[in-house]
Amino acid sequence: MEEHTTRGGSCRTERKALEKARIIQRENQRKSFKMISEILKKDDGERTEKESAALQQNQDIVQEICKRQTRKTVLKRKQEELYDDAEELRIKVKHLAEAVRLSKNLVIYTGAGISTAASIPDYRGPDGVWTRLKRGLPVSVTDLSQAEPTFTHMCIKMLHEEKLVQHVVSQNCDGLHLRSGFPRQNLSELHGNMFIEVCTTCIPAREFIRLFDVTERTAKHRHATGRRCGHCGGDLRDTIVHFGERGTLDQPLNWKGAIEAAEHSDTILCLGSSLKVLKKYPRLWCMNRPASKRPRLYIVNLQWTPKDDLAALKIHGKCDDVMSLLMEELNIKVPAYNRAEDPIFTMATALQPVEEASHTRKLVLPPAGPQEPSDCAGGALAQGGWFGRGYNKGQKKKQMVQQSEKKL
Repeated sequence: MEEHTTRGGSCRTERKALEKARIIQRENQRKSFKMISEILKKDDGERTEKESAALQQNQDIVQEICKRQTRKTVLKRKQEELYDDAEELRIKVKHLAEAVRLSKNLVIYTGAGISTAASIPDYRGPDGVWTRLKRGLPVSVTDLSQAEPTFTHMCIKMLHEEKLVQHVVSQNCDGLHLRSGFPRQNLSELHGNMFIEVCTTCIPAREFIRLFDVTERTAKHRHATGRRCGHCGGDLRDTIVHFGERGTLDQPLNWKGAIEAAEHSDTILCLGSSLKVLKKYPRLWCMNRPASKRPRLYIVNLQWTPKDDLAALKIHGKCDDVMSLLMEELNIKVPAYNRAEDPIFTMATALQPVEEASHTRKLVLPPAGPQEPSDCAGGALAQGGWFGRGYNKGQKKKQMVQQSEKKL
């Protein structure tokens, strides 16, 4: 018995000693990294013999610091926004227009960049939502439901009417494709629509399109809107797919339509997307085919994307500018957005009298209705369940990795 107790105490002492040794080793490594980093900041002529000798003795640390610096430089370059000059932009758009004419099955993938002209910030741009959150800055945005379809949205609608575009796959939750008049059967809103809540108790799921942002009370893994289905009494939920979640609704996500469109496409045009999320969906890129048999890829984005090397053409320009030149080349007139023709007013389901107090959002009103002052240029803090959510959880993993590197 006494021998067993002694052995147990010995094991604990050994574990403590090992843990202490690891802590001391990490601390020594941290000090070494700091010392070598300071030496590397100096020019060769400014280093003392002792410092030069320290670099020679710690070549592994020198190489690791250089690798980290290279990664930082590459990341910074990828975050920069680049603009093609006017002449280069026009030449590239001519090539794009030719590709659109020759395509027999063109699919468009859209991201936040097509909505920035509607005062909706993007995510990864220099002043994007996640960029600001990463810097610890507040996210100032307007009531997103008051935004209206941009020129690019209207161009995409016209391209479909001219039978030049077969399907649109959007990452945006702002509902602006729907409000532009683009037909729902040819639209996949992979991350949901802020105007739509659904009853999943009904079979099939029943949709309710509203004239306000339904995500006021929702968040990641918490999708109940606080209203009930008028048919079965079940709880209504929003349709938003947050960062880290998996979308399971048939509509408005329409994954089936997106995958079928990708499989039949011969050309894919990406507008205003970093593609950092879309790249994770291999079926949207026909990755099961040989590279020579995949759809031709055209990208319009100011920043680097992970698909740039695979693109037949990369255009650095704002979506509205590029689409203006493209529609000119194709000789297609683009009507301005007309609120009186916004399909949301005919598709929307009115709230029951008892539900009127279930939200505090501004309504999207038709022109004939009383006009509330728009705050499209305002800067109120973002509210609601979907905009900017999901960032913090994704950052925790990165912070843990960064902290472990710092300890080294």
